[in-house]
Amino acid sequence: MFLGILGWLLLGLVAGFIAGRFVNLRNDDPGIGYCVGALAAVIGGWLYCAISGSPVSAFNAPSLLFAGLAAVAGLLTWHMWRGRASRA
Repeated sequence: MFLGILGWLLLGLVAGFIAGRFVNLRNDDPGIGYCVGALAAVIGGWLYCAISGSPVSAFNAPSLLFAGLAAVAGLLTWHMWRGRASRA
């Protein structure tokens, strides 16, 4: 169980790191993007396991895929929200 959650966290951190390289952070700390990506990945992986009924295991490819998609969605949402907030 611990390794599954750790996998989701690492996947979210990597997604946050990659997104930080391609997106204008508007003088934000890049650590915020890492945290948003990691949090979204953990929530996404947990939701997949809760909905599908599969246990959290050391390597569950569908949950990792869903966690990665959730991290990307969370980061897109975060950067769109920050872009609007900085214009106001």
